[in-house]
Amino acid sequence: MSETFDYTDSAAKVDAGKSDTSISKAIKEPSVLEKLRAEVSKKIEREDVLIAVPERPSITIRFSPNITQTQMNAWRRNSGESTKAGMDATKFACAVIGHTCTGILIDGVEALNDDGVQLTFASPEILEMLEVSRPMPDAVRAMYGLDPHVEAVALAIMEAAGYNDSVDTVDPT
Repeated sequence: MSETFDYTDSAAKVDAGKSDTSISKAIKEPSVLEKLRAEVSKKIEREDVLIAVPERPSITIRFSPNITQTQMNAWRRNSGESTKAGMDATKFACAVIGHTCTGILIDGVEALNDDGVQLTFASPEILEMLEVSRPMPDAVRAMYGLDPHVEAVALAIMEAAGYNDSVDTVDPT
């Protein structure tokens, strides 16, 4: 047996005998503190970015631009920043690319291994395809082929992360 429902405003039926002020009190606006609490509880995270490999137009790589300062410092150190020779910019760019890669697409379709896991520069299948043994810097350099492209992609990832953002002051008046 099916029931029929009256979809008219049920709150209005329940509160039919109450004044408008009691209804407005029941639907209370959140306080400034509650609004602030709700806003700061939201996780801030940037969406992944897709960047095509310049000399391989059918390949697009997905990157997470959510980079911390701790990660940046580690990548700089591992690229020789505090050595006498100084930081190797291409090695640093390879670290940015390798560590932020979350997937590789071919003709817009996600490349997965036999177990259904997304491929990255550290995937054995990618290392084998590129005939290298290390994800960084070897696989990254082999995928892009040209060091200027490696550095350009790393800059694009860092820009997507916000390292090139400008912020504006706000006049409260």
